[in-house]
Amino acid sequence: MTGVISAATRQDLPEILTIYNEVIRNSTAVYTEVELTAERGAAWFDAKRAGGYPFIVARDASGITGFGTFGEFRAPPCYQHSVEHSVHVRADCRGLGLGRKLVIELMSLAAAMHKHVMIAGIDADNEVSIKLHESLGFINVAHFHEVGFKFGRWLDLVFLQCRLPATKPLTTVKPPP
Repeated sequence: MTGVISAATRQDLPEILTIYNEVIRNSTAVYTEVELTAERGAAWFDAKRAGGYPFIVARDASGITGFGTFGEFRAPPCYQHSVEHSVHVRADCRGLGLGRKLVIELMSLAAAMHKHVMIAGIDADNEVSIKLHESLGFINVAHFHEVGFKFGRWLDLVFLQCRLPATKPLTTVKPPP
């Protein structure tokens, strides 16, 4: 797959939302049935940026072919060195290695930000995504049974994690006085 990966801009949002909403409509890769409006998409994008998190896109001559981002895994400060990522590829570009490139780029960005662990939440039936993540060093650490419901059926969610290259945290969490 040719093309470039770069930082997303607000001007990329219409194409990003087209990809994301197609995923919502047609797959269990996202456990929601509510598509993102332009306003909610802009708020999502702005929140990632305000939090200091990357939002990247892959593009070629046809436009945006995929995107990825990550954010906090959980809010309490002790989790600040762990992030959970999200990667989605345009339907006509799946199976060409683009998802792998986006995940690798996100892993690199997270390591540069001194993050320690990247987490992937994946529908248990999505064997392609699970195998992709395992090939990049992610290990399966949890299997939650029937925690989602979409398309008239219960869904299982698996968590995979990958320890990122060793970095020293920029800050440490101090106990309250």
